[in-house]
Amino acid sequence: MKTRAKVLVVSTFLMFCPLMEAQAGAIYPINRATMLTGGRFDFKVEFDSILGEGDVKVLINGRNYRDVFGKSGEWIPNEDNLGASSLIVRDVYLSNPGNYQVVVNAKGKMEQVTWLAYAPASQPKVKNVILFIGDGLSVAHRTGARIMSKGITEGRANGRLTMDEFPYAAFLGTSGTDSIATDSANSMSAYMTGHKSAVNAMGVYVSRAKDSLEHPRQETMGELIRRTSNKSLGIVSDAEIEDATPAAVVAHTRLRSDYAEIVNQFYAIKPDVLMGGGSLAFLPKSTPGSRRNDEVNYIDKFKAAGYEFVTNAAELKSKSKGAAKLLGLFHTGNMNGSLDRRILKHNVSSGFQNQPDLTEMTAAALDVLSKNKDGFFLMVEAALIDKFTHPLDWERAFYDTIMLDKSVAIAKAFAQNRNDTLIIVLGDHTHGISIIGTVDDSKPGIDGREKVGTYAEAGFPNYKDSNGDGYPDTPNVSKRLATFISNHPDYYETFRPKMDGTFTPAVSDGKGGYIANEAYKNVPGAVFRQGNLPRSANQGVHSVDDMVAQGWGPGAEVLRGYMENVELFRVITDAMALGHEKK
Repeated sequence: MKTRAKVLVVSTFLMFCPLMEAQAGAIYPINRATMLTGGRFDFKVEFDSILGEGDVKVLINGRNYRDVFGKSGEWIPNEDNLGASSLIVRDVYLSNPGNYQVVVNAKGKMEQVTWLAYAPASQPKVKNVILFIGDGLSVAHRTGARIMSKGITEGRANGRLTMDEFPYAAFLGTSGTDSIATDSANSMSAYMTGHKSAVNAMGVYVSRAKDSLEHPRQETMGELIRRTSNKSLGIVSDAEIEDATPAAVVAHTRLRSDYAEIVNQFYAIKPDVLMGGGSLAFLPKSTPGSRRNDEVNYIDKFKAAGYEFVTNAAELKSKSKGAAKLLGLFHTGNMNGSLDRRILKHNVSSGFQNQPDLTEMTAAALDVLSKNKDGFFLMVEAALIDKFTHPLDWERAFYDTIMLDKSVAIAKAFAQNRNDTLIIVLGDHTHGISIIGTVDDSKPGIDGREKVGTYAEAGFPNYKDSNGDGYPDTPNVSKRLATFISNHPDYYETFRPKMDGTFTPAVSDGKGGYIANEAYKNVPGAVFRQGNLPRSANQGVHSVDDMVAQGWGPGAEVLRGYMENVELFRVITDAMALGHEKK
């Protein structure tokens, strides 16, 4: 494995005429890339054949690339024995704002890309930014959470979510360099680097390198904060903390499954607050279930670096206020959802019954981070919205959307009278989920389809919140939301919540495909739904719909109209005026 410096990456796949004898196969950063002046990245040019370094000329705005970047690159005569050469220059930056034209000439054959560099904002608008990610958060999640939590009477909501009160909003396109359909790694990476990437990748442009850690890098938000500011950094999730969304704040890898390597990168950056599940990637390989291939104990390493380490809600409550740095690992895998933890309780692993709520983790993170007079950046992810929507378990997803909103309320209460904090709420991608009416058990009918009411037949659901905690007492009421997901495998639709555990719509057929799970076949009213996904799919997939981003506080006013997801990086960096040399 090659030695890896802390570098950034930018990549661009270009289409070239197949009759060329020799040409650049790809240039990174890619065409139309935008970047912060001073922001670090890796510059790479890939060729389609083996060339000599003297056969190639690389100019940036008419100047030799060495003069622009102040360094020479590494010439790779036969990269990974793939029969083609490459040039890579690690950890470079552009000094001046403006347009840049990159021209690559290989034996007389020429290709080019253009970049735009912009300067850091001259003055900060805020000291703090709190970014809430509802993984997979779609419009229906917000609507369902509002109806279930607040109720609706005669067509008017009986109350609003906290995020409903945010005055600024924009639609964000989420597509990546390789597909219109994105995943969490690629989409969160766009927010955290300002560069597009590909499915399963974060903090890199996907090149032809075989090693998942050797692709050209892009500087992440976490790295930028550490390099150019004295601000604190916090990362909170109820997924495994190495999962795509939290990892993308700091990580560089082609494969989001590189959990052990991601923990290494967390330790290199050392966020002041790091909380979630996924402790098995921190523990040495001799630990049963460990996801490491070495005997390094990263929990011990973080503790030795001055971190207060907590493993449950009680410890979090007692130790967070006095902590300067905080590591919380509350589950070996993903944490459990709010419906199962708060109401049903049966689906919570016996070893993890005292898991904190996302609201508690948000409050604790603010306690620690707000001690820094220079401010902070905090990312909070409600990951299970996505992880429940994939298996078509929308009730659990809606409960966790309520939990996300309650966490937003804590952040807003923190920022309410300060005028120095920007709060942004959005998802990383969407799901094809819609509410179409209600399911009414009082309606006659042999199957559940006859109990679905639409238009005037829908009326209103009858969820109750007896204790006023904002969560319905149960999702299993007699008249409930009729919610469906547009893409799915073969499965049995039961038209009712899965009270015994998370829905498993399809199971393996033993031949590489999936069939409807017959455990639900005999549920009263269940009907078979033929899938519209390939038979290799066992659950729903993300949609390509635009993402709704909402903002509150100074700097949020720039959220308007249609924006590309990479533009959120500039919204955040401009708000805090990140990118100037650290004082």
